[in-house]
Amino acid sequence: MIGAAPILSPMAGYVLLAIFSVLWVALGVWWGRRANSYEGFAVAGRNVGLALGTATAVATWITSNTTMLAPQFALQLGVWGALAYSTASFGLFAFAPMSGRIRQLMPEGYTAVEFVRRRYGVVATGPFLLISLFYAITWLISMSMAGGKLLEVLAGIPYEVGMTVVLLVCVAYTLFGGMYAVIGTDFIQSLIIMIGLVVVSVAVLNQVEIADVHEKLRADRPMLLSIFFPAALMAIFNNMLFGFGEIFHSNVWWSRAFAMREGVGPKAYVLGGLLWLPIPIVAGFLGLAAPALGIGISQPDTVGPLVAATLLGDVGALLVFIVIFCSLASSIDSLLAATSDLIVNDIAGPLVPGGATQKQKRRWSSLSIVALGALAWAVALPNVSDLATVLFFAGPLVGSCIWPIVGGLYYRRPGGIAAAAAMISGSLVGLLAYYAIGWMVASLVGAAVSGVVFALLVWWQPDDFDFELLSQPAPQPSDDVRHIEPTTAAGA
Repeated sequence: MIGAAPILSPMAGYVLLAIFSVLWVALGVWWGRRANSYEGFAVAGRNVGLALGTATAVATWITSNTTMLAPQFALQLGVWGALAYSTASFGLFAFAPMSGRIRQLMPEGYTAVEFVRRRYGVVATGPFLLISLFYAITWLISMSMAGGKLLEVLAGIPYEVGMTVVLLVCVAYTLFGGMYAVIGTDFIQSLIIMIGLVVVSVAVLNQVEIADVHEKLRADRPMLLSIFFPAALMAIFNNMLFGFGEIFHSNVWWSRAFAMREGVGPKAYVLGGLLWLPIPIVAGFLGLAAPALGIGISQPDTVGPLVAATLLGDVGALLVFIVIFCSLASSIDSLLAATSDLIVNDIAGPLVPGGATQKQKRRWSSLSIVALGALAWAVALPNVSDLATVLFFAGPLVGSCIWPIVGGLYYRRPGGIAAAAAMISGSLVGLLAYYAIGWMVASLVGAAVSGVVFALLVWWQPDDFDFELLSQPAPQPSDDVRHIEPTTAAGA
Protein backbone atom coordinates (compact mmCIF):
# COMPACT_ATOMS: atom_id res chain seq x y z
CA MET A 1 0.00 0.00 0.00
CA ILE A 2 1.22 3.50 -0.85
CA GLY A 3 1.27 5.70 2.20
CA ALA A 4 -0.75 8.89 2.48
CA ALA A 5 2.27 11.14 3.07
CA PRO A 6 2.05 14.79 1.91
CA ILE A 7 3.11 15.31 -1.72
CA LEU A 8 4.25 18.93 -1.48
CA SER A 9 6.61 20.27 1.13
CA PRO A 10 5.08 22.46 3.84
CA MET A 11 7.12 25.40 2.52
CA ALA A 12 5.63 25.00 -0.97
CA GLY A 13 2.17 24.80 0.56
CA TYR A 14 2.68 27.98 2.57
CA VAL A 15 3.97 29.82 -0.52
CA LEU A 16 0.95 28.77 -2.59
CA LEU A 17 -1.37 29.68 0.25
CA ALA A 18 0.20 33.12 0.56
CA ILE A 19 0.05 33.79 -3.20
CA PHE A 20 -3.61 32.92 -3.59
CA SER A 21 -4.57 34.64 -0.35
CA VAL A 22 -3.07 37.93 -1.53
CA LEU A 23 -4.57 37.46 -5.02
CA TRP A 24 -8.16 36.90 -3.84
CA VAL A 25 -8.06 39.72 -1.29
CA ALA A 26 -6.64 42.12 -3.88
CA LEU A 27 -9.23 41.12 -6.49
CA GLY A 28 -12.02 41.36 -3.94
CA VAL A 29 -10.99 44.86 -2.93
CA TRP A 30 -10.66 45.95 -6.57
CA TRP A 31 -14.04 44.57 -7.65
CA GLY A 32 -15.66 45.77 -4.46
CA ARG A 33 -14.98 49.44 -5.21
CA ARG A 34 -18.49 49.70 -6.63
CA ALA A 35 -20.15 48.35 -3.48
CA ASN A 36 -20.77 51.77 -1.98
CA SER A 37 -24.44 51.18 -1.13
CA TYR A 38 -26.16 48.20 0.45
CA GLU A 39 -27.88 47.54 -2.90
CA GLY A 40 -24.47 47.13 -4.53
CA PHE A 41 -23.05 45.15 -1.62
CA ALA A 42 -25.96 42.68 -1.42
CA VAL A 43 -27.12 42.20 -5.04
CA ALA A 44 -24.38 43.85 -7.18
CA GLY A 45 -26.72 46.59 -8.41
CA ARG A 46 -29.05 43.96 -9.99
CA ASN A 47 -27.11 44.25 -13.24
CA VAL A 48 -25.08 41.02 -13.58
CA GLY A 49 -24.85 39.78 -17.18
CA LEU A 50 -24.79 36.30 -18.73
CA ALA A 51 -21.03 35.67 -18.63
CA LEU A 52 -20.60 36.60 -14.97
CA GLY A 53 -23.93 34.99 -14.08
CA THR A 54 -22.92 31.65 -15.61
CA ALA A 55 -19.45 31.82 -14.07
CA THR A 56 -20.75 32.48 -10.57
CA ALA A 57 -23.27 29.61 -10.86
CA VAL A 58 -20.55 27.18 -11.97
CA ALA A 59 -17.95 28.34 -9.47
CA THR A 60 -20.37 28.29 -6.53
CA TRP A 61 -21.69 24.81 -7.38
CA ILE A 62 -18.16 23.41 -7.94
CA THR A 63 -17.56 23.32 -4.24
CA SER A 64 -14.92 21.33 -2.45
CA ASN A 65 -17.78 18.85 -2.04
CA THR A 66 -17.73 18.31 -5.80
CA THR A 67 -14.00 17.74 -5.96
CA MET A 68 -13.69 15.85 -2.66
CA LEU A 69 -17.07 14.21 -1.98
CA ALA A 70 -17.64 12.90 -5.52
CA PRO A 71 -14.48 10.73 -5.24
CA GLN A 72 -15.58 9.69 -1.74
CA PHE A 73 -18.97 8.66 -3.13
CA ALA A 74 -17.27 6.57 -5.82
CA LEU A 75 -14.87 4.99 -3.31
CA GLN A 76 -17.70 3.97 -0.98
CA LEU A 77 -20.65 3.48 -3.36
CA GLY A 78 -18.99 2.60 -6.65
CA VAL A 79 -19.99 3.74 -10.14
CA TRP A 80 -23.46 4.72 -8.96
CA GLY A 81 -21.83 6.95 -6.35
CA ALA A 82 -20.17 9.19 -8.94
CA LEU A 83 -23.38 9.30 -10.99
CA ALA A 84 -25.37 10.06 -7.83
CA TYR A 85 -23.35 13.19 -7.17
CA SER A 86 -23.78 14.38 -10.77
CA THR A 87 -27.58 14.46 -10.28
CA ALA A 88 -27.07 17.66 -8.29
CA SER A 89 -26.88 19.42 -11.68
CA PHE A 90 -30.62 18.78 -12.08
CA GLY A 91 -31.18 21.35 -9.34
CA LEU A 92 -29.50 24.03 -11.47
CA PHE A 93 -31.60 23.06 -14.48
CA ALA A 94 -34.82 23.19 -12.45
CA PHE A 95 -33.90 26.50 -10.83
CA ALA A 96 -33.33 28.14 -14.24
CA PRO A 97 -37.02 28.94 -14.93
CA MET A 98 -37.59 29.57 -11.24
CA SER A 99 -34.93 32.30 -11.22
CA GLY A 100 -36.85 34.14 -13.94
CA ARG A 101 -40.08 33.76 -11.97
CA ILE A 102 -38.37 35.07 -8.81
CA ARG A 103 -37.01 38.11 -10.64
CA GLN A 104 -40.45 38.80 -12.11
CA LEU A 105 -42.38 38.44 -8.86
CA MET A 106 -39.92 40.32 -6.63
CA PRO A 107 -37.84 42.74 -8.75
CA GLU A 108 -36.66 44.55 -5.59
CA GLY A 109 -36.24 41.48 -3.40
CA TYR A 110 -33.15 40.46 -1.41
CA THR A 111 -33.64 37.03 0.18
CA ALA A 112 -35.54 33.75 -0.01
CA VAL A 113 -36.81 34.29 3.53
CA GLU A 114 -38.32 37.60 2.42
CA PHE A 115 -40.29 35.68 -0.22
CA VAL A 116 -41.58 33.14 2.33
CA ARG A 117 -42.53 35.94 4.76
CA ARG A 118 -44.49 37.88 2.14
CA ARG A 119 -45.95 34.81 0.45
CA TYR A 120 -46.88 32.65 3.45
CA GLY A 121 -46.77 34.95 6.47
CA VAL A 122 -45.12 34.62 9.87
CA VAL A 123 -46.22 31.03 10.54
CA ALA A 124 -43.97 29.62 7.80
CA THR A 125 -41.19 32.18 8.11
CA GLY A 126 -39.83 30.85 11.41
CA PRO A 127 -39.18 27.26 10.26
CA PHE A 128 -37.82 28.39 6.89
CA LEU A 129 -35.45 30.94 8.46
CA LEU A 130 -34.11 28.35 10.90
CA ILE A 131 -33.61 25.80 8.11
CA SER A 132 -31.89 28.38 5.89
CA LEU A 133 -29.50 29.49 8.62
CA PHE A 134 -28.75 25.95 9.76
CA TYR A 135 -28.03 24.77 6.23
CA ALA A 136 -25.89 27.78 5.35
CA ILE A 137 -23.80 27.41 8.49
CA THR A 138 -23.48 23.64 7.96
CA TRP A 139 -22.29 24.18 4.39
CA LEU A 140 -19.90 26.90 5.57
CA ILE A 141 -18.46 24.58 8.19
CA SER A 142 -18.00 21.75 5.68
CA MET A 143 -16.16 24.11 3.32
CA SER A 144 -13.90 25.26 6.13
CA MET A 145 -13.14 21.66 7.09
CA ALA A 146 -12.36 20.85 3.46
CA GLY A 147 -9.81 23.66 3.32
CA GLY A 148 -7.98 22.34 6.35
CA LYS A 149 -8.07 18.74 5.09
CA LEU A 150 -6.80 19.75 1.64
CA LEU A 151 -3.73 21.58 2.94
CA GLU A 152 -2.93 18.84 5.43
CA VAL A 153 -3.12 16.06 2.83
CA LEU A 154 -1.24 17.85 0.05
CA ALA A 155 1.39 19.85 1.92
CA GLY A 156 1.42 18.71 5.53
CA ILE A 157 0.16 22.08 6.76
CA PRO A 158 -1.63 21.52 10.07
CA TYR A 159 -5.40 21.28 9.67
CA GLU A 160 -6.02 24.13 12.10
CA VAL A 161 -3.68 26.50 10.24
CA GLY A 162 -5.02 25.75 6.76
CA MET A 163 -8.65 25.99 7.80
CA THR A 164 -8.04 29.29 9.59
CA VAL A 165 -6.22 30.93 6.67
CA VAL A 166 -8.83 29.87 4.09
CA LEU A 167 -11.63 31.30 6.22
CA LEU A 168 -9.76 34.53 6.96
CA VAL A 169 -9.07 35.19 3.28
CA CYS A 170 -12.69 34.66 2.26
CA VAL A 171 -13.99 36.80 5.11
CA ALA A 172 -11.54 39.56 4.18
CA TYR A 173 -12.44 40.05 0.53
CA THR A 174 -16.17 39.45 1.06
CA LEU A 175 -16.06 42.07 3.78
CA PHE A 176 -14.59 44.63 1.38
CA GLY A 177 -16.67 44.01 -1.72
CA GLY A 178 -19.83 42.02 -0.99
CA MET A 179 -21.58 40.54 -4.03
CA TYR A 180 -19.43 42.53 -6.46
CA ALA A 181 -16.31 40.88 -5.03
CA VAL A 182 -17.99 37.46 -4.83
CA ILE A 183 -19.15 37.41 -8.46
CA GLY A 184 -15.95 39.00 -9.77
CA THR A 185 -13.68 36.48 -8.09
CA ASP A 186 -16.08 33.68 -9.08
CA PHE A 187 -15.45 34.52 -12.73
CA ILE A 188 -11.68 34.05 -12.37
CA GLN A 189 -12.11 31.05 -10.10
CA SER A 190 -14.45 29.26 -12.53
CA LEU A 191 -11.93 29.60 -15.36
CA ILE A 192 -9.10 28.28 -13.19
CA ILE A 193 -11.24 25.39 -11.92
CA MET A 194 -12.39 24.27 -15.38
CA ILE A 195 -8.91 24.42 -16.92
CA GLY A 196 -7.33 22.71 -13.91
CA LEU A 197 -9.84 19.86 -13.88
CA VAL A 198 -9.36 19.20 -17.57
CA VAL A 199 -5.57 19.08 -17.19
CA VAL A 200 -5.73 16.80 -14.12
CA SER A 201 -8.27 14.46 -15.76
CA VAL A 202 -6.28 14.06 -18.97
CA ALA A 203 -3.05 13.50 -17.03
CA VAL A 204 -4.62 10.84 -14.77
CA LEU A 205 -6.24 8.98 -17.68
CA ASN A 206 -2.87 8.89 -19.43
CA GLN A 207 -1.39 7.04 -16.45
CA VAL A 208 -4.26 4.75 -15.48
CA GLU A 209 -5.91 2.15 -17.70
CA ILE A 210 -9.67 2.04 -17.19
CA ALA A 211 -9.61 -1.71 -17.95
CA ASP A 212 -7.13 -2.26 -15.11
CA VAL A 213 -9.30 -0.34 -12.69
CA HIS A 214 -12.35 -2.35 -13.75
CA GLU A 215 -10.54 -5.67 -13.36
CA LYS A 216 -9.19 -4.78 -9.91
CA LEU A 217 -12.63 -3.69 -8.70
CA ARG A 218 -14.28 -6.79 -10.18
CA ALA A 219 -11.86 -9.03 -8.35
CA ASP A 220 -11.63 -7.26 -4.97
CA ARG A 221 -14.73 -5.04 -4.65
CA PRO A 222 -17.41 -6.31 -7.03
CA MET A 223 -20.21 -4.51 -5.21
CA LEU A 224 -18.78 -1.17 -6.39
CA LEU A 225 -19.61 -2.23 -9.96
CA SER A 226 -23.00 -3.73 -9.18
CA ILE A 227 -26.07 -2.00 -10.62
CA PHE A 228 -28.08 -3.40 -7.68
CA PHE A 229 -25.98 -1.88 -4.88
CA PRO A 230 -28.87 -0.84 -2.55
CA ALA A 231 -27.09 2.00 -0.72
CA ALA A 232 -25.87 3.47 -4.01
CA LEU A 233 -29.31 3.32 -5.62
CA MET A 234 -30.83 5.12 -2.66
CA ALA A 235 -28.02 7.68 -2.76
CA ILE A 236 -28.89 8.60 -6.37
CA PHE A 237 -32.40 9.78 -5.53
CA ASN A 238 -31.36 11.13 -2.15
CA ASN A 239 -28.61 13.28 -3.65
CA MET A 240 -30.86 14.48 -6.47
CA LEU A 241 -33.52 15.67 -4.02
CA PHE A 242 -30.84 17.13 -1.77
CA GLY A 243 -29.62 19.15 -4.76
CA PHE A 244 -33.14 20.37 -5.49
CA GLY A 245 -33.63 21.36 -1.87
CA GLU A 246 -30.23 23.04 -1.63
CA ILE A 247 -30.80 25.32 -4.59
CA PHE A 248 -34.54 25.93 -4.25
CA HIS A 249 -34.32 27.17 -0.67
CA SER A 250 -30.82 28.63 -0.35
CA ASN A 251 -30.28 32.36 -0.41
CA VAL A 252 -26.97 31.73 -2.19
CA TRP A 253 -28.99 31.10 -5.35
CA TRP A 254 -31.84 33.52 -4.68
CA SER A 255 -29.39 36.39 -4.17
CA ARG A 256 -27.91 35.65 -7.59
CA ALA A 257 -31.37 35.58 -9.15
CA PHE A 258 -31.97 39.06 -7.70
CA ALA A 259 -28.52 40.24 -8.83
CA MET A 260 -28.83 39.17 -12.47
CA ARG A 261 -30.42 41.38 -15.09
CA GLU A 262 -33.95 40.44 -16.09
CA GLY A 263 -33.92 37.49 -18.48
CA VAL A 264 -30.34 36.46 -17.67
CA GLY A 265 -31.02 34.02 -14.80
CA PRO A 266 -32.66 31.18 -16.78
CA LYS A 267 -29.86 31.12 -19.36
CA ALA A 268 -27.09 31.40 -16.78
CA TYR A 269 -28.37 28.51 -14.65
CA VAL A 270 -28.88 26.19 -17.64
CA LEU A 271 -25.37 26.89 -18.91
CA GLY A 272 -24.00 26.48 -15.39
CA GLY A 273 -25.68 23.09 -15.04
CA LEU A 274 -24.32 21.88 -18.37
CA LEU A 275 -20.78 22.92 -17.47
CA TRP A 276 -21.01 21.35 -14.01
CA LEU A 277 -22.63 18.02 -14.99
CA PRO A 278 -19.51 16.06 -16.09
CA ILE A 279 -17.25 17.32 -13.31
CA PRO A 280 -18.32 14.94 -10.48
CA ILE A 281 -18.16 11.99 -12.89
CA VAL A 282 -14.58 12.84 -13.79
CA ALA A 283 -13.70 13.48 -10.14
CA GLY A 284 -15.42 10.25 -9.13
CA PHE A 285 -13.04 8.23 -11.29
CA LEU A 286 -10.26 9.17 -8.88
CA GLY A 287 -12.15 7.41 -6.10
CA LEU A 288 -12.60 4.26 -8.19
CA ALA A 289 -8.91 4.25 -9.09
CA ALA A 290 -7.66 4.31 -5.49
CA PRO A 291 -8.20 0.57 -4.72
CA ALA A 292 -6.62 -0.43 -8.04
CA LEU A 293 -3.55 1.67 -7.33
CA GLY A 294 -3.14 0.41 -3.78
CA ILE A 295 -3.29 3.88 -2.26
CA GLY A 296 -4.03 3.85 1.46
CA ILE A 297 -6.87 6.18 2.39
CA SER A 298 -7.20 7.16 6.05
CA GLN A 299 -9.94 9.76 5.43
CA PRO A 300 -12.39 8.91 2.60
CA ASP A 301 -13.12 12.57 1.78
CA THR A 302 -9.46 13.15 0.85
CA VAL A 303 -9.24 10.34 -1.71
CA GLY A 304 -9.59 12.59 -4.80
CA PRO A 305 -6.74 15.00 -4.05
CA LEU A 306 -4.57 12.18 -2.74
CA VAL A 307 -4.94 9.98 -5.85
CA ALA A 308 -4.30 12.87 -8.26
CA ALA A 309 -1.30 14.08 -6.30
CA THR A 310 0.15 10.58 -5.93
CA LEU A 311 -0.15 9.83 -9.64
CA LEU A 312 1.05 13.19 -10.90
CA GLY A 313 3.59 14.09 -8.24
CA ASP A 314 4.38 17.72 -7.45
CA VAL A 315 2.65 18.99 -10.59
CA GLY A 316 -0.52 17.08 -9.75
CA ALA A 317 -0.47 18.27 -6.16
CA LEU A 318 -0.01 21.83 -7.37
CA LEU A 319 -2.95 21.60 -9.79
CA VAL A 320 -5.21 19.94 -7.22
CA PHE A 321 -4.25 22.58 -4.66
CA ILE A 322 -5.17 25.40 -7.04
CA VAL A 323 -8.46 23.83 -8.19
CA ILE A 324 -9.75 23.01 -4.72
CA PHE A 325 -8.56 26.28 -3.21
CA CYS A 326 -10.54 28.14 -5.90
CA SER A 327 -13.60 25.95 -5.37
CA LEU A 328 -13.41 26.54 -1.63
CA ALA A 329 -13.16 30.29 -1.98
CA SER A 330 -15.99 30.49 -4.53
CA SER A 331 -18.36 28.74 -2.12
CA ILE A 332 -17.29 30.25 1.19
CA ASP A 333 -17.55 33.84 -0.08
CA SER A 334 -21.01 33.13 -1.52
CA LEU A 335 -22.20 31.67 1.77
CA LEU A 336 -20.84 34.56 3.79
CA ALA A 337 -22.52 37.16 1.56
CA ALA A 338 -25.87 35.37 1.18
CA THR A 339 -26.17 34.43 4.86
CA SER A 340 -25.32 37.94 5.99
CA ASP A 341 -28.25 39.11 3.81
CA LEU A 342 -30.54 36.82 5.80
CA ILE A 343 -29.27 38.19 9.10
CA VAL A 344 -29.56 41.81 7.97
CA ASN A 345 -32.89 41.68 6.12
CA ASP A 346 -34.78 39.00 7.99
CA ILE A 347 -33.50 39.18 11.58
CA ALA A 348 -31.99 42.59 12.36
CA GLY A 349 -33.95 44.73 9.87
CA PRO A 350 -37.48 43.89 11.09
CA LEU A 351 -36.48 44.84 14.65
CA VAL A 352 -35.98 48.50 13.64
CA PRO A 353 -39.18 50.60 13.78
CA GLY A 354 -39.86 51.94 10.30
CA GLY A 355 -37.11 49.81 8.74
CA ALA A 356 -33.32 50.05 8.67
CA THR A 357 -31.47 52.52 6.46
CA GLN A 358 -29.02 51.52 3.73
CA LYS A 359 -26.10 52.65 5.91
CA GLN A 360 -27.31 50.56 8.83
CA LYS A 361 -27.71 47.49 6.62
CA ARG A 362 -24.25 47.96 5.15
CA ARG A 363 -22.71 48.15 8.62
CA TRP A 364 -24.67 45.12 9.85
CA SER A 365 -23.54 43.14 6.81
CA SER A 366 -19.90 43.62 7.76
CA LEU A 367 -20.52 42.60 11.35
CA SER A 368 -22.49 39.51 10.37
CA ILE A 369 -19.82 38.35 7.90
CA VAL A 370 -17.18 38.51 10.63
CA ALA A 371 -19.48 36.71 13.09
CA LEU A 372 -20.27 33.94 10.59
CA GLY A 373 -16.59 33.41 9.90
CA ALA A 374 -15.84 33.17 13.62
CA LEU A 375 -18.68 30.69 14.18
CA ALA A 376 -17.58 28.45 11.29
CA TRP A 377 -14.00 28.51 12.56
CA ALA A 378 -15.01 27.52 16.09
CA VAL A 379 -17.16 24.58 14.96
CA ALA A 380 -14.76 23.33 12.27
CA LEU A 381 -11.69 23.50 14.50
CA PRO A 382 -12.14 20.08 16.24
CA ASN A 383 -12.41 18.27 12.83
CA VAL A 384 -14.67 15.64 14.35
CA SER A 385 -16.29 14.18 11.23
CA ASP A 386 -16.04 13.74 7.46
CA LEU A 387 -17.62 16.08 4.93
CA ALA A 388 -20.48 13.80 3.91
CA THR A 389 -21.63 13.34 7.50
CA VAL A 390 -21.55 17.08 8.18
CA LEU A 391 -23.22 18.19 4.96
CA PHE A 392 -25.94 15.57 4.61
CA PHE A 393 -27.19 16.13 8.14
CA ALA A 394 -28.95 19.15 6.63
CA GLY A 395 -30.36 17.05 3.77
CA PRO A 396 -33.82 16.32 5.18
CA LEU A 397 -34.24 19.95 6.22
CA VAL A 398 -33.59 21.38 2.77
CA GLY A 399 -35.52 18.54 1.11
CA SER A 400 -38.59 19.52 3.12
CA CYS A 401 -38.50 23.01 1.54
CA ILE A 402 -38.86 21.87 -2.07
CA TRP A 403 -42.64 21.74 -2.28
CA PRO A 404 -43.43 24.91 -0.29
CA ILE A 405 -41.04 26.89 -2.53
CA VAL A 406 -42.32 25.48 -5.83
CA GLY A 407 -45.95 25.71 -4.75
CA GLY A 408 -45.51 29.24 -3.42
CA LEU A 409 -43.88 30.49 -6.63
CA TYR A 410 -46.38 29.09 -9.11
CA TYR A 411 -49.74 28.48 -7.41
CA ARG A 412 -52.21 30.60 -5.46
CA ARG A 413 -53.74 27.84 -3.33
CA PRO A 414 -50.87 26.93 -0.94
CA GLY A 415 -51.10 28.71 2.40
CA GLY A 416 -48.87 29.33 5.39
CA ILE A 417 -50.13 26.40 7.47
CA ALA A 418 -49.45 23.93 4.67
CA ALA A 419 -45.94 25.32 4.09
CA ALA A 420 -44.99 25.33 7.78
CA ALA A 421 -46.38 21.84 8.45
CA ALA A 422 -44.61 20.44 5.39
CA MET A 423 -41.23 21.86 6.42
CA ILE A 424 -41.51 20.78 10.05
CA SER A 425 -42.82 17.25 9.41
CA GLY A 426 -40.36 16.59 6.56
CA SER A 427 -37.42 17.78 8.66
CA LEU A 428 -38.32 15.72 11.72
CA VAL A 429 -39.08 12.46 9.91
CA GLY A 430 -36.07 12.92 7.63
CA LEU A 431 -33.75 13.36 10.63
CA LEU A 432 -35.17 10.18 12.16
CA ALA A 433 -34.32 8.37 8.91
CA TYR A 434 -30.83 9.91 9.02
CA TYR A 435 -30.12 8.30 12.39
CA ALA A 436 -32.14 5.11 11.92
CA ILE A 437 -31.08 4.23 8.37
CA GLY A 438 -28.34 6.56 7.11
CA TRP A 439 -27.56 9.81 5.34
CA MET A 440 -28.21 8.26 1.91
CA VAL A 441 -32.00 8.23 2.50
CA ALA A 442 -32.54 11.27 4.75
CA SER A 443 -33.23 13.85 2.02
CA LEU A 444 -35.44 11.40 0.14
CA VAL A 445 -37.58 10.71 3.20
CA GLY A 446 -37.76 14.37 4.17
CA ALA A 447 -38.87 15.47 0.70
CA ALA A 448 -41.44 12.65 0.43
CA VAL A 449 -43.06 13.34 3.80
CA SER A 450 -43.05 17.09 3.16
CA GLY A 451 -44.71 16.60 -0.24
CA VAL A 452 -47.51 14.43 1.14
CA VAL A 453 -48.26 16.78 4.05
CA PHE A 454 -48.12 19.85 1.80
CA ALA A 455 -50.50 18.36 -0.78
CA LEU A 456 -53.01 17.21 1.84
CA LEU A 457 -53.14 20.56 3.64
CA VAL A 458 -53.40 22.56 0.40
CA TRP A 459 -56.35 20.38 -0.58
CA TRP A 460 -57.94 20.63 2.87
CA GLN A 461 -57.32 24.34 3.50
CA PRO A 462 -56.72 26.16 0.18
CA ASP A 463 -55.66 29.80 0.01
CA ASP A 464 -56.08 32.38 -2.77
CA PHE A 465 -52.89 34.45 -2.79
CA ASP A 466 -52.51 37.57 -4.94
CA PHE A 467 -49.04 37.48 -6.56
CA GLU A 468 -49.21 41.21 -7.25
CA LEU A 469 -48.47 41.75 -3.56
CA LEU A 470 -44.95 40.40 -4.04
CA SER A 471 -44.00 43.01 -6.62
CA GLN A 472 -44.75 45.89 -4.27
CA PRO A 473 -41.43 46.79 -2.56
CA ALA A 474 -41.43 47.56 1.12
CA PRO A 475 -40.80 51.25 1.85
CA GLN A 476 -37.14 52.03 2.52
CA PRO A 477 -36.24 54.86 4.92
CA SER A 478 -33.77 57.49 3.77
CA ASP A 479 -30.24 57.37 5.13
CA ASP A 480 -30.35 60.98 6.24
CA VAL A 481 -33.74 60.88 7.98
CA ARG A 482 -33.97 59.98 11.63
CA HIS A 483 -36.81 57.74 12.73
CA ILE A 484 -39.04 59.72 15.07
CA GLU A 485 -41.93 58.06 16.79
CA PRO A 486 -45.20 59.77 15.84
CA THR A 487 -46.82 61.82 18.58
CA THR A 488 -50.44 62.71 19.08
CA ALA A 489 -51.32 66.40 19.12
CA ALA A 490 -52.79 67.72 22.35
CA GLY A 491 -56.54 67.49 22.43
CA ALA A 492 -56.74 65.20 19.39
